[in-house]
Amino acid sequence: MALGINLSFCVKRWVTPALWARLVREDLGLGLVQLSFDLVDPLWPDEVLDKAATDLRQACAEHGITMHSGFIGLAHYTFNQLLHPEPGVRDAAEYWLTRAYAFCGKAGIRAAGGPLGAIAARPDAVEAKEIPAADYVDLTARLKRLAEKAQSQGLTELYIEPTPLRREWPWTPAQARRLSDDLAGSAVPWRYCLDWGHAILSPPYAPEEARVEPWLEAIGRETGAIHIQQSDGRLDRHWDFTERGIVDPEAIAATLARFGLADRPVFLEVFYPFEETDAAVLDRVRRSVAVLAPVLGGE
Repeated sequence: MALGINLSFCVKRWVTPALWARLVREDLGLGLVQLSFDLVDPLWPDEVLDKAATDLRQACAEHGITMHSGFIGLAHYTFNQLLHPEPGVRDAAEYWLTRAYAFCGKAGIRAAGGPLGAIAARPDAVEAKEIPAADYVDLTARLKRLAEKAQSQGLTELYIEPTPLRREWPWTPAQARRLSDDLAGSAVPWRYCLDWGHAILSPPYAPEEARVEPWLEAIGRETGAIHIQQSDGRLDRHWDFTERGIVDPEAIAATLARFGLADRPVFLEVFYPFEETDAAVLDRVRRSVAVLAPVLGGE
């Protein structure tokens, strides 16, 4: 088992590889990283992205860091992306992802992913149980095209991160199983990055269903990575492990081992108010890694 970190905690703080690579290796003692596209906008001009990719490669080589994947981050997640009601916006989201894949290819990152998108809310504010059939057909077609684009950039796998929102897809284990089956045979495999904090929320899940086990039973073999956060099970907190919550690192390790997934990388993904001091953020991340590393691996 390998513990890594998503660079979400670096947003608006340690924004270049020269800043975060030394911090990750020397202060946190970690060598496995998941890039957040809150730090690199795929729509930047090509010359800016080329330099960012070169800087990332050099910093990782210098500090002995392995870059596992690039993930969407919060900024792009706030858009409805591939499920926006306007086809033109879906086209723009698809283009954004192709640019993200191109950056990953230049930076030597072989995987990318994140949540897929959200349908619009209804005027009566009643949330649908599933996305419309036509939207699902359009989504799977776009994901297959994106797999071809990813392959052309040298990527070897793509990730879907399920979210606990009824407007997004997939938000249940059964939906994830269906989507995985429908994407079988894509140019590069679509896999899942499961967020432990997403799976335990009630609502939307009934109390007896707010567990990660139903997800692992449905798509365990397609699960390639795990996000962890501390949470109270009520909202998607993304707290660090200096907070009190219901997520137990030892239970995570035991559950992954029981499902034969002990070799999957586990990434701490935490967010902080921008008003928090840099020193406080670094201290809390450092203390969280100290709690997690003995249980979940790490250097």
